[in-house]
Amino acid sequence: MGPGPITVDPRVLRAMSAQLVGQYDPAMTGYMSETQELYREVFRTRNEATVLIDGTSRAGIEAALVSLLSPGDRVLVPVFGRFGHLLREIAERCGAEVHAIEVPWGQVFSLEAIEQAVREVRPRLVALVQGDTSTTMNQPLEGVGAVCHRHGALLYVDCTASLGGNPFEMDAWEVDAATAGLQKCLGGPSGSAPLSLSPRAVEVVRSRSSVEAGLRADPDAGGAPPAERIRSNYFDLGMVLDYWGPQRLNHHTEATTMLYGARECARLLLEEGLQAAVARHRLHGDAMLAGVRGLGLRVFGDVAHKMHNVVAVEIPDGVDGEAVRAELLHDYGIEIGTSFGPLAGRVWRIGTMGYNARKDAVLVTLASLEQVLRRHGAPVEAGAGSAAAQQVYA
Repeated sequence: MGPGPITVDPRVLRAMSAQLVGQYDPAMTGYMSETQELYREVFRTRNEATVLIDGTSRAGIEAALVSLLSPGDRVLVPVFGRFGHLLREIAERCGAEVHAIEVPWGQVFSLEAIEQAVREVRPRLVALVQGDTSTTMNQPLEGVGAVCHRHGALLYVDCTASLGGNPFEMDAWEVDAATAGLQKCLGGPSGSAPLSLSPRAVEVVRSRSSVEAGLRADPDAGGAPPAERIRSNYFDLGMVLDYWGPQRLNHHTEATTMLYGARECARLLLEEGLQAAVARHRLHGDAMLAGVRGLGLRVFGDVAHKMHNVVAVEIPDGVDGEAVRAELLHDYGIEIGTSFGPLAGRVWRIGTMGYNARKDAVLVTLASLEQVLRRHGAPVEAGAGSAAAQQVYA
């Protein structure tokens, strides 16, 4: 019950137990095409360039940034938590000229603040996290893409922690590149990163694309790499798009088992319905929020902008936060998260996401937390947390 990874949906584990097939087997290429179409629906886009990156969600982030950025490109990163700092670091490693703006952890940016920064910095790319689990904040995105495009910039969004449990509208919000992971609201394991690129983003990627010499009939005939060739082979989205596209031009060997898992995550989400899944995460997130408040615990940050699927709870004075986490895990089999940076040792992060966005999981967690807190001398009222959550469910 932490901020991810979460308990995997058993149906996803079952799908991942299927036997491998060769990467050029018609069944395999059929699975790839089907998975692409499923994730177009998940991202709410018609982008042809919708694929999986084999690796954890950070692999998707690196693939997007290293493929869209050339050395010296100007990038704007609005930072409101740990993962904004991550985007800044990765962009710097790509050789970009990175400009960051920051708000205190627990807050988000107004559209006006982002537009002012875009106007001043004049970036080629704005890189923004939607839901940052380090602070539990959910950055509003509506209008940001339009702002970027008015000023000649692309918009990249890391929606790893938010996709599937909070609204995300890639086309309607004019997002040019988005990446995610399976291990949060999608209910799967880490190891596959869904990614989608708008036609604008594809144009940038294609301008920097090359084909490996070993794949050309004559390795010495033409094919000179462009001056600003993408500075990674594995994460070269031009090559990845050729692999997933009609050419099926060999790049890497697809992680078949992860493909099965990613396909099942998307299939289950769409079977439930995106709106229904978001409503489920909202309901159980609201119940957890009410429950921890019922226990007399303070909640960190601007709750009006909290993600549906995780809450940051301030550790009570005089309570050893790590001892509470250890007892929850050892005695009750429940894991909750700590945090990073300025929030390390100050908050617990409790998730209600994916397969764990369920009433029983919420109530058992609250009852168990209450018992551990009472043993540590925290002044909590017996049954108050579960009772407050039940009011949400009533």
